[in-house]
Amino acid sequence: MISSLTLSYDVSTPDNRFFLPEGTVITSRIMEEVVSGGKKSSHPSYCILEYGTTKKDLLHCLEEPPFDAVFSPRETLDEVLKLMEHVRLALPILEFLDYFKENDFHTYSHSLMVFALTTVLAREAVPEYDRLIRETIAGSTHDLGKFCVPMKILMKGKPLTQREFSILRNHTTAGYILLSHYLADSENISTRLARDHHERRNGSGYPRGINLQDTMTEIVAVSDVYHALISSRPYRPVSFDNRTALEELTDMAERNEFGLDIVKMMISLNRKDKPRYDEFNISTERRGTPPPGNLYGLIAEDEEKTEGSGDEL
Repeated sequence: MISSLTLSYDVSTPDNRFFLPEGTVITSRIMEEVVSGGKKSSHPSYCILEYGTTKKDLLHCLEEPPFDAVFSPRETLDEVLKLMEHVRLALPILEFLDYFKENDFHTYSHSLMVFALTTVLAREAVPEYDRLIRETIAGSTHDLGKFCVPMKILMKGKPLTQREFSILRNHTTAGYILLSHYLADSENISTRLARDHHERRNGSGYPRGINLQDTMTEIVAVSDVYHALISSRPYRPVSFDNRTALEELTDMAERNEFGLDIVKMMISLNRKDKPRYDEFNISTERRGTPPPGNLYGLIAEDEEKTEGSGDEL
């Protein structure tokens, strides 16, 4: 059995041909059926940076601070783009990106930027990183399961109810199932990244509460948190400034949620001289200030009343 995985909400594809209902316990037999169904389908694949306006949209994001510094000098950006140009996605997976671009641009741009950040961090942390990036779809699909989260929850600007929070967290398991189906492989690194990118080293994450030990997954997780903090979100009127975001990552490393080396690599990318992560110390002084009005992680007290007011979600 796949330990501690039960669907909190339905999993379906845009064409509704593949479906697992809420409450399904994800067993080895279920995953065999998921993979078997994927093997019966054939889909064309395309380079992610040659699909629609993906490359244009990514470059626009990379031109904005702090990413103009993170991906400097120009040779670094050129190398990252060259590697990303070798990554191909099946058409149904690219259509998920289309869905987010049209309905939730936060998730769309987030997927592209986590992909780019994962690629540049992997250069430092992962042996044969170029082969790994070329052979996997890494960070670009880590949030694909958010397709199975109702848009009224993704775009809600008020605290979530406990039920809504459970549905939101369901995106990790949903992404694992959907990618296992489309890749016809439940052990592919991309399926595991979708499932495990909210796990933490100290076991405080989800969906399984495991002690995260995989370097590539941790890189995606750090990239995920960093980009989410410095980006606008419906639940936060003001994003974290860059210093405060990096200090938040440092605090997470001190709590053993992330390894300090990966966090230091992210900090190094933000420094002009780009020192090696093992050649500098992190300041213990905290000068950043979290933004006001951040609702992330807050649970609505009056759950019944909030759930009954669907137009407010």
